[in-house]
This record gives sequence, C-alpha cells and structure tokens, in this order.
Amino acid sequence: MILERDVAGGAADLKVLPATKETFRNGMAKLGAAVTIVTSDGPAGLAGFTATAVSSVTDEPPTLLVCLNRNASVFPTIRANAVVAVNILAPHHVELANLFGGKTPLEARFAGANWQRGETGAPLLTDALACFDCRITQLFDVGTHAILICAVAGISGEYGPAGLAYFDRAYHRVGG
Repeated sequence: MILERDVAGGAADLKVLPATKETFRNGMAKLGAAVTIVTSDGPAGLAGFTATAVSSVTDEPPTLLVCLNRNASVFPTIRANAVVAVNILAPHHVELANLFGGKTPLEARFAGANWQRGETGAPLLTDALACFDCRITQLFDVGTHAILICAVAGISGEYGPAGLAYFDRAYHRVGG
C-alpha cells in the first residue's frame, strides 16, 4: 500500500513497511519519552532499571503502568517485591540512567546517587524531578514484556524546570 503526502510543496511516496522487530524499533525511536529509573526493594532484594515505557493510567485512583522485559535480570526481584518507585530524571542524571540501563552490578548502580525509602520500602531518588512510590496491583504478560499496574502510594520530588527525554536513541534535555 502506498500513501501520498505533501513534502516541501510536492507529492512524495510514503513507504509503508511490514511491522517487523526492526521496523517497529526504528519507528519507536521517533517517539520521545521521559527517562525514569524504576527501583524496588523488599524480601526478594534490591533492584533497579532505566525505563522509558512508563505512563499514567488514571488519576483517580492515581495509577501508573511500567513495562518490563520478563528476561531482564531484575524482573523476578521486582515481581516478588510487588513494589516499585518510578523516579523521573533531570538532565544531570544521564550518567545514572546509563548505570541503571546497562549490566552494571546493582550495588554500583545505587552507589551513584542518594536514595531514601518510600512508604513501600522502594528507593526514592532524592534529587529526582518526581518520585512515585507504588504497589504493583496487577501484572499482565504481553509478548516479551510484563505490564505492571502500579497504585501510587506517595509522590515526592524537586519538580524542576527541565527533564530528561530519550529520542532517536539519545538523551535530550527538555524544558527550562
């Protein structure tokens, strides 16, 4: 199927490609998203990862969703703890986002910043733009990922003027 669109005053063909893993990832790279660090602590231990697949669900009751690959090393711990904190990052957190986004040992990830415990016991980043302290109330498997439905127990943060976004496979400052 070929669609037409106007480009710089002239018509151009818009290629519609099959939805493969590669074309999906390339398309999603053009969808900017806030960068967060999702943390957990409890009977199963400490865990944390960088995430952009986070969204509000409803404000009554306050609820978020977080998508997490079930093959991620932190998945069993987070599922067992059933609590998370969603920490929204500022531009000065790029190095921390990289620590939590890679294969860095957990101790080194958490040593890179200051944390305090939320009501649920999940670690809250003390200089985050906002922290959502949550209990996981539902978990749905979709393909390779789990969708965590998270009831927000508390909110804190700096609420600064600039945030950190991920777009086109790179970090970008947004706002302020």
